[in-house]
Amino acid sequence: MTPQPNPEAGAAVKAADRDHVFHSWSAQELIDPLAVAGAEGSYFWDYDGKRYLDFSSGLVYTNIGYQHPKVVAAIQEQAARMTTFAPAFAVEARSEAARLIAERTPGDLDKIFFTNGGADAVEHAIRMARLHTGRPKVLSAYRSYHGGTQQAVNITGDPRRWASDSGTAGVVHFWAPYLYRSRFYAETEEQECARALEHLETTIAFEGPSTIAAIILETIPGTAGIMVPPPGYLAGVREFCDKYGIVFVLDEVMAGFGRTGTWFAADLFGVTPDLLTFAKGVNSGYVPLGGVAISGAIAETFGKRPYPGGLTYSGHPLACAAAVATINVMAEEGVVEHAARLGESVVGPELRALAERHPSVGEVRGVGMFWALELVRDRETREPLVPYNAAGEANAPMAAFAAAAKAGGVWPFVNMNRTHVVPPCNVSEAELKEGLAVLDAALSVADEHTGKHL
Repeated sequence: MTPQPNPEAGAAVKAADRDHVFHSWSAQELIDPLAVAGAEGSYFWDYDGKRYLDFSSGLVYTNIGYQHPKVVAAIQEQAARMTTFAPAFAVEARSEAARLIAERTPGDLDKIFFTNGGADAVEHAIRMARLHTGRPKVLSAYRSYHGGTQQAVNITGDPRRWASDSGTAGVVHFWAPYLYRSRFYAETEEQECARALEHLETTIAFEGPSTIAAIILETIPGTAGIMVPPPGYLAGVREFCDKYGIVFVLDEVMAGFGRTGTWFAADLFGVTPDLLTFAKGVNSGYVPLGGVAISGAIAETFGKRPYPGGLTYSGHPLACAAAVATINVMAEEGVVEHAARLGESVVGPELRALAERHPSVGEVRGVGMFWALELVRDRETREPLVPYNAAGEANAPMAAFAAAAKAGGVWPFVNMNRTHVVPPCNVSEAELKEGLAVLDAALSVADEHTGKHL
């Protein structure tokens, strides 16, 4: 589709947005949202006709890009047949979506509870864990994000929690492995893994194992920085959960459905949780959908005992039809394998080459279509390019980098001192190289803040 400029229409959209839309995570008078006219594949464009290569995949959810014709057609066909139906009934789209998801989840996670998105999937996973164990506490990591609803945001381990932190949510935070900024004075992955596990088990011991319902981790943290856990870490957490009767929850809302070059990031580590949350990529975000994949043992808890939770739109037919079509497209078109191949042969090597050229790049990490560049002022000290949770003038270097990327036609995913490379999982090699060339130029702007500009 060729963008057709229509600035008058864009101005009307922008005016209505400014008058009536209340935006999330924002000071309303300080933001200037881009008015988007359309999107297709890996691109979107504004009403002036400027096109952007979306290196953010929306909010890391358009895993098969925008407007995939087979998914659009499936939504249209479902709307013609049955637009909606209450969740207490068996509906074809809902049943088939659950079957296809269960086929791909690890181990015996064969029961699917549908939600409207990732945050409420986390809410229900925690509720299930507490009811299954009869225990109150949840352990979760710093540098994590699990959603914006009350329980999910309290489980979150980044500054978005602070304003809503009740201090009574039964959540205890701990340090997960992150070798580049190790809290354990580690120098190798092996040390980081061993010391992080020791820290976690000590936390369990001092909190009281009999009080802990669940440990929840993003399999690979997303917004917090795409820190791939070292070999053995998740297996170690699984062992602790088995040892102490704790429910192991993996949050795959961002990492799932091909993003890591596997159907689920858990597949990379050979680990099966007791509960797995998902959303986003399950239907490329075309219609809101999330869910919890449930193990046999936890499902059995509610075999004759009612589960006290539900949603009016649980397993909405339009959303489930989109999920069925998306999963089938990913299988038929080899999207998961494509993401793995290009991550290994293009993204990883190209980003490491950028790091060689740019003193602002402190570390490159990732897998599949799930990568982060950590930007620093000084590679030796690893001082971040901007302070933790920077805003306003303190965040100016990252804002300048993002502006340079957008000027070059790439929409970046920027958080704190990082830019994430998270394009659609079916992005082409040519598109990847186009976007990486723009990032190369934009990083020169970040370099100017290092004192070692080349």
